[in-house]
Amino acid sequence: MTTATTPTTDPADPTEQRPVGAVDRFFEITKRGSNYATEVRGGIVTFVTMAYIVILNPIILSTPDVDGNTLNGAAVAAATALTAGVMTVLFGLVTRLPFAFAAGLGINAFLAFSVVGSVTWPEAMALVMINGVVIVLLAATGLRKMIFDAVPVQLKLAITVGIGLFIAFIGFVNAGFVTATGNPSPPVDLGIGGSVATLPTLLFVITLLAGGVLIALRVKGAILIALVGGTVLAAIINLIWPFGLDFGFAGGIMSLPDLSLIGAVDFGFDLSKVGGLALVMIVFTLVFSNFFDAMGTMTGLAKEADLADEKGDFPRIKSALVVEGVGAIVGGGTSSSSATVFVESGAGIGEGARTGFATVVTGGLFLLAMFFTPLTSLVPGAIAGAALVLVGAMMLSQIKNIDFSDYRVLLPVFLTITVMPMTYSIANGIGAGFVSWVVVNALSGRAKTIHPLLWIVGAGFVLYFARGPIEALFAG
Repeated sequence: MTTATTPTTDPADPTEQRPVGAVDRFFEITKRGSNYATEVRGGIVTFVTMAYIVILNPIILSTPDVDGNTLNGAAVAAATALTAGVMTVLFGLVTRLPFAFAAGLGINAFLAFSVVGSVTWPEAMALVMINGVVIVLLAATGLRKMIFDAVPVQLKLAITVGIGLFIAFIGFVNAGFVTATGNPSPPVDLGIGGSVATLPTLLFVITLLAGGVLIALRVKGAILIALVGGTVLAAIINLIWPFGLDFGFAGGIMSLPDLSLIGAVDFGFDLSKVGGLALVMIVFTLVFSNFFDAMGTMTGLAKEADLADEKGDFPRIKSALVVEGVGAIVGGGTSSSSATVFVESGAGIGEGARTGFATVVTGGLFLLAMFFTPLTSLVPGAIAGAALVLVGAMMLSQIKNIDFSDYRVLLPVFLTITVMPMTYSIANGIGAGFVSWVVVNALSGRAKTIHPLLWIVGAGFVLYFARGPIEALFAG
């Protein structure tokens, strides 16, 4: 087997680097201006910033269903790691893009807080699988790509910026830098009672500023250095002034994964508990959330990785959309919720990852995480949160490419960017942008410039936003 060495140059073009080895050619590592070390580093950083999902997903999916049954936490954690690992590796091999997969936060929350009040967990996961089949069909027929192409470039850029703010907001919340007050005004506050004078938030600030300085100095591996350094600092401080972190692994660092939830789905819906229309609306909501969350995330990540063209298209986009739909099918089949492209992949991209080789590295680490669950929680949430804020700041730079001189562009872009973090949903932000784009342009004399599919998608989002009253109307 050929071993990788320093890329050589083409005698005919001394400036062109030639790939070395089959792996390099397959993933186009040299072609995209990257190298093995950068890809491995990017893959590790992506995993570190995503590893929290193995801990968080079981917590979210712990809600009792309509029959009062809950999912076993250890089994959900193992299924989450397995699904993330398998789908991330598959995506890396098929699309060769640096996007990693895991259980989507929006969809798992929707299942836990809206769906299982009407159906059982096995039935809910069956609905997730149906949603995945619909998405695969849309992608395979090219309709998903057609809808993707119908989106104006300004909205695609706005999606990138909005995702950046969303990533940053997740980081702020996870670190405790921003907290909910429980009051109408203000609904959120800085730290606790306006103070960030707690050890976790101070560690977050230190890691954030250290990472910012390293990035400003163009230090290679800046985010990874910040993550490792912040974790080591947290461990040292925790030894001196304990504040709740457990670095001792008293229960051991390795255990066999509990895979008992794989295949625990039920397509025999009890229509006496939930009506057929309600089931249709649930699938409709799942499809819209899955469809546009993934589309928006891929657009933003591809732009950040310099893999998208001026229209927002990126290599092997059709395959990417099909595999993303498969992620929903696999996630439902393992009872870990729909697996989709994770915005945290931006952390690895920020470290220089440009190919699916980094994705395979991330996927392999998720598969290992099934056996080393304690290690996946080694990086404190405050430290991982700092990395997310750093990446969010990077993605915000795309705003410079949007022309705000036309209010027909300004308002939809503004709504897209702000609604995402404010509602904790990429789909909500995209929907607000689409609907406002159609309405404002149609009623200001530019109806002919609106793509027909954008009208359809806009109408679909109107139904998406009004699904509550619609369900109540037909239920009555």
